[in-house]
Amino acid sequence: MKKYFLNLIAIISMVTGLSAQETLPVYSDYLSDNVYLIHPAAAGIGNCGKIRLTGRMQWMGNEEAPELETLSAHTRIGDNLGFGMVAFNDKNGYHSQVGAQLTFAYHILFDPYETNQLSFGLSGMAVSNTLDESQFLLPDPVITQQINSRFYLNADAGLAYHYQGFSSYLTVKNIILSARNLYNDAYESLNLRRYLLNLGYFIVASDNIQFEPSMMVQYIERTHEKFLDANLVTYFPFSNGQIRLGVSYRKGFDFGELESPNYITPIVGIDFHNVVVSYTYTHQQNDILFDEGGFHQLTLGFNFLCKEKFYRLGACPNLNSGF
Repeated sequence: MKKYFLNLIAIISMVTGLSAQETLPVYSDYLSDNVYLIHPAAAGIGNCGKIRLTGRMQWMGNEEAPELETLSAHTRIGDNLGFGMVAFNDKNGYHSQVGAQLTFAYHILFDPYETNQLSFGLSGMAVSNTLDESQFLLPDPVITQQINSRFYLNADAGLAYHYQGFSSYLTVKNIILSARNLYNDAYESLNLRRYLLNLGYFIVASDNIQFEPSMMVQYIERTHEKFLDANLVTYFPFSNGQIRLGVSYRKGFDFGELESPNYITPIVGIDFHNVVVSYTYTHQQNDILFDEGGFHQLTLGFNFLCKEKFYRLGACPNLNSGF
């Protein structure tokens, strides 16, 4: 019965186009000192190079539950150039995709002591998209009972501006991502563009506590769906490190007759010397849920090639890293 249910979900996904995924999903891991994962202009934006490894598991305890692993690295070369890379593996039941991304960024530092910086970023991505129909049991002509794969290219572009404690990012994702005939051309979108706008402000309350309220707005061009993230991260510095505690609330809008999704995500992390560890747990607050379990994500990181913190005290933490 469970096998039949999973097959039924797969067929419904092909018919409705729900299985037509974008490249890298947009979750809340950007709040774990991992802004580059969603904004190409963040490549090499600070005083340290950064390596981040993330693992995300949804609906733990359910067979074929979605999972995502990413490995990202980025650094600054010279005064202006930034380079980055991302490799990822995204699996959702019988559908999976693996991909690699390369990023070039350029940073214009108007005044390092006042933290006045404008940044531009462009990412190119190659992705292999796979649908495993070899275990489907339902008799239907649309089912090939084979492992079908498609290869495609994608690109993201964005800019960022930082001034003292203020930070902002604007990114257009999936610029050249087009329809994939992995399922059915009639149901694969030719437009998967997504727009992201992040705004935040870093506040130094004292030597022992700092605050960073922020927000992110997402807009999906094809469906006109919108999402709003309201975030607050609190930092507790100590000798050679800091503790990070935060919460994020995501609200969806314009979902038609469907119930708009609502997610709440607590965040806890610690930075010690140049090592970063962070954990997030996302819980959906809707009347209709697939499962009572939430989404667990662990981020491990390392900062390298750190330079002196030449930015103004009180600048965005994504600019000043390392201890």
